[in-house]
Formats: sequence, C-alpha cells, structure tokens
Amino acid sequence: MPAHPIFLDMNDIPFLDRNRADQYFLNTLEILQAESRNPSVVMEVFPNADGLLCGIREVLDILRETLPENTEVWSLDEGSAMARKEVVLRLHADYCAVGIFETALLGTLAHGSGWATAARACVEAAGEIPVISFGARHVHPAVSDRMEYAALIGGCVGCATPAGAALSDQKASGTMPHALMLIYGDTVAATRAFDTHMPDSVRRVVLVDTFRDEAEESVRVARAMAGRLWGVRLDTPSELGGVTPDLVWRVRRALDSAGFDQVGIFISGGLTPERISEFVRLKCPIVGFGVGSAISGASPIDFTADIKQIDGKPIAKRGRKAGIQNNPRLKKNRLLWSEN
Repeated sequence: MPAHPIFLDMNDIPFLDRNRADQYFLNTLEILQAESRNPSVVMEVFPNADGLLCGIREVLDILRETLPENTEVWSLDEGSAMARKEVVLRLHADYCAVGIFETALLGTLAHGSGWATAARACVEAAGEIPVISFGARHVHPAVSDRMEYAALIGGCVGCATPAGAALSDQKASGTMPHALMLIYGDTVAATRAFDTHMPDSVRRVVLVDTFRDEAEESVRVARAMAGRLWGVRLDTPSELGGVTPDLVWRVRRALDSAGFDQVGIFISGGLTPERISEFVRLKCPIVGFGVGSAISGASPIDFTADIKQIDGKPIAKRGRKAGIQNNPRLKKNRLLWSEN
C-alpha cells in the first residue's frame, strides 16, 4: 500500500476532539506533516487481560467517518471472548490517518470491554435468571449510555436508561423509585397511582422495603393490585441487613400463604457475582437481579496498539515480536469498504 500525504483537518472529525488525543500523538502528526512523511503502517491492538470484547462497533464508527478507503480493517466481532495478548483489531493504513486516533480507540475498547466482562460475570453467576443493569447512576452521564450498552453486550437483558437501551434498539427497564413511595407516604397509594398512569406495557413491579416489613408490604400491595401485580422488588438497605436469602424466602412464603404465588420477587442492592451465586446456590425463588456498581464500577481492561509493519517491512519495539501476528479469528470489516 503506497504512502499518501494525508493531512487531517481536525474540524472535519465528528467523533473526536483533538484535545482528547494524547499530546505526543499531536506532536508526531505535526512533525510528520512538516516533513511530508506519511508511511503505510500495520497497527495491531490487543488486550492485556482475558475478557469480553466490547467497543469495536463504536471504534468502527470512528474509522468509518475519518479514514480513507484505502484503509484495511480487521477485527473480532463485538461481544467475542478475547484472550490476553490476542490481536482484536488490525489496521493497515497511512500513519497520519490513524495515529491521532490511538487514544480514543484504546479508551473505547478499555472501558467497554471492562464493563462487558463484569456484566458477563454477573450473568454467568445468575444462570437462567435474568440480570438488568442498574449502574447508570454510578458513572458520568457522558458515558452512561456506553456503559449500559456494554452491560447488554455482556448478557444483561435490560438497562435503566433510554439512552443506553437505544444503542441496542431496546427500551429501558424500570418501574418506580423509593422517591415515589416517599412522596405518597404509603406504598399502596403510590402503587395505585403508578397503575393508573403507566401503560400496561410496563410491568407492575413494586418496591416493598420503604415503610414496612417487606413480607407484610408485599401482601398489602398484592391485595390492592387484585391480580395486576407482576412482582415485588427487594432493595433493603445495608442499615437493615440488605437483601438476604432468608428475606427472599420469607417474602415468598408470605405471598404464597396469601394466595399470590404468581407474584415474582426481583432483588437489587449491592449485588456482586459472589452474592448472586449464593442466591442461586440456595435456590432462592428470584425472577431477576438488578446489578449496579458491580458492572459500572468495573476496572477497564488495558489495550495496547503496536505498529508491526512500516512500508511493508516488519518492525516492533524491543520485547515484542516484529511483523503481523496471525489471528485466524479476525474478520475483514466489509461494512466500511469494498475489497476493490
């Protein structure tokens, strides 16, 4: 692939403010442009830990908007399992067209893959019980939609915000907060207001830990709803011991004894893969888990981008293997350019 004197106009780049690129990449671009140097390179990207790959779709969106058609892009699919040091993305392009994007590409993959990997751990712990992401409140709103998208890639069946759900063509999940209960001063009164004004497409799942004992409140709400209650949610605060297997069983017995065996129990509040595994091991009658910071607070998975070839010549920094590293799992991305 011949080198081309491609000099980017940063004002034409919709996905990246130049102020978010590492300064040394900006310095490099300025130097190369001043000397009219723009070699053809192969850049390979790999993770520094095992995990679930997430963020490739966004990376390809960036590349689609910014790179010339002589670029070749190879990648693993979104949601693929990835191994430490495995090449997940390979770019064959003129350096001045790709170098400035390294910061954004690595950061996108790092956070997305960290969140998705954490979500997968929760989903695997839950087995057949669905998991919903509740973690948007734990991250900056500028990235909350990306976090929730990653949670869905990791296997969550739903997420809390419309912005996050829209990235996967879904609708947000959620019913009512404690604030609604506190405003009405009574769980049953708040539930009746919810039932009056919310469309039937929204499941009637009611928080039952605001004012009274959870088992007592569950039965009160079930009676008031007269068959329209889909489930109750337990979100008991840590000050009262949190949600425990014993509490779940106690609420289940109370509902069953009152003739409401069709009402499910959904739980949330400080759930981790380990806690989820404990509920599953004890066969607690749970219809869903709401997980927050165990996903949203996950550490990013570091990614590295290495130049492995310049103008057709294999090369690498000391300690790394020179030349293109084979990975038969990589697929040429045909969504961007034709093969001509």
